[in-house]
Amino acid sequence: MLYRMLERLKVCSPDGYSGMPKPDVPTALRNLAIAFEHYNEQHPHSALKYRSPREFRQHQELLTQG
Repeated sequence: MLYRMLERLKVCSPDGYSGMPKPDVPTALRNLAIAFEHYNEQHPHSALKYRSPREFRQHQELLTQG
């Protein structure tokens, strides 16, 4: 997914990725952790009936409990 986003940006930008910020490694890792947290905990997924994975798991647990 990230690769596709970068490829789209490359097409939009005449010189590729030069306009993208280039953080140091700790900042990049922190940003990735934040992005993954958002994607897995808050971002709705169409395959999960537009729930986040956390919401989907909670819903499935409620269905199996009672």
